[in-house]
Amino acid sequence: MPTENASFDSSLRIRGELDLRALRAQDSSGLLTGIDRAVVWTIKLTTRFRGITRRDGVLLHGGAGWGEVAPFWNYGLEDSAAWLAAGLEWALAGATGLPQIRHSVPVNVTIPEVSSEAARTLVRRSRADTAKVKVAGASDSDSLDSDIQRLGAVRDELGPEGRIRIDANGAWDPRTAATVLPLLDKAAGGLQYVEQPCPDLADLVALRRVIDIPIAADESIRLSTDPLAVARSGAVDVAILKVAPLGGVRRAYTLAQSLGMPAVVSSALDTSVGLSAGVSLAAALPELAGACGLGTIRLLDRDVAAPSFTPVSGALPVRPVHVSRRLLASVAADDDLTSRWQVRLGHIVSALRTRRERERRDPGCAIAGIPL
Repeated sequence: MPTENASFDSSLRIRGELDLRALRAQDSSGLLTGIDRAVVWTIKLTTRFRGITRRDGVLLHGGAGWGEVAPFWNYGLEDSAAWLAAGLEWALAGATGLPQIRHSVPVNVTIPEVSSEAARTLVRRSRADTAKVKVAGASDSDSLDSDIQRLGAVRDELGPEGRIRIDANGAWDPRTAATVLPLLDKAAGGLQYVEQPCPDLADLVALRRVIDIPIAADESIRLSTDPLAVARSGAVDVAILKVAPLGGVRRAYTLAQSLGMPAVVSSALDTSVGLSAGVSLAAALPELAGACGLGTIRLLDRDVAAPSFTPVSGALPVRPVHVSRRLLASVAADDDLTSRWQVRLGHIVSALRTRRERERRDPGCAIAGIPL
């Protein structure tokens, strides 16, 4: 699935554009060769999500179209290097050579920690048959009650045939998870799975001994130096794969094959550019564990593409993404954020170069033996 191939007029600079000449001067290994534009975007979220109210990142333009580099600001350089690798791959190679098993990808509706009525509205508007509900985000004593009420509202709106999965982002220790999950399972009328209930794989193994709700791993895969350990553990039923933090579509695809378990492809609060890479991965995988977490564009107040990767009746078509000059200009960053990204991207380029050099010298240090 190629991205848009038309280049912007290189003589016309727009707000938010990075100085590629200066970045290349820092890029002794030529990582940015083939990139002709780099533009910083910033977009307000429609609702607070995981503690943030805005997303920002960089779009890179190359021979295959646009790629996205948008690691969260609390990510270190080592983790951010994978996001740069993913953005470069998509801008320079797109989906060339990847299989396409399906022409449409089912997606879930993502329900942040909103009111029950807001949750109902999100489900109703999505027309999806699967909902992913965020839980355990608040630290106050009313958090569990709110989660239970929101799950009940989602179940009422989906109906008895709909599927509900929850994501705790590693919020619980095994004992807490074992206490809370039966309550949430009952409120949801049955959970399809719980995503990353505990932060560590050892905790997931301990939890598996006392619950029979299926477990999905996200952070235990993308933040692990040994992501294949989840497959060996016997505690995990579903692999959550995110293109950007895993270092690109091809690396995620190879990892999925090595894991050998059903997968769900999810976004990382991407624009349609990042989502297009996720859709391409989902289209290539032989087995999906249900709807993917790629229907997240509605969590952004704006987008950079026309048409946007907005789900229709719970599905996204496998198609190219077309970045709009007008839309990109409307979300382009101010001078301050652009300057911050100029410095940050230079550091991330250096981090990716260092990581690749290390993996060339010692292939065994590559995650799961898959070089970045």
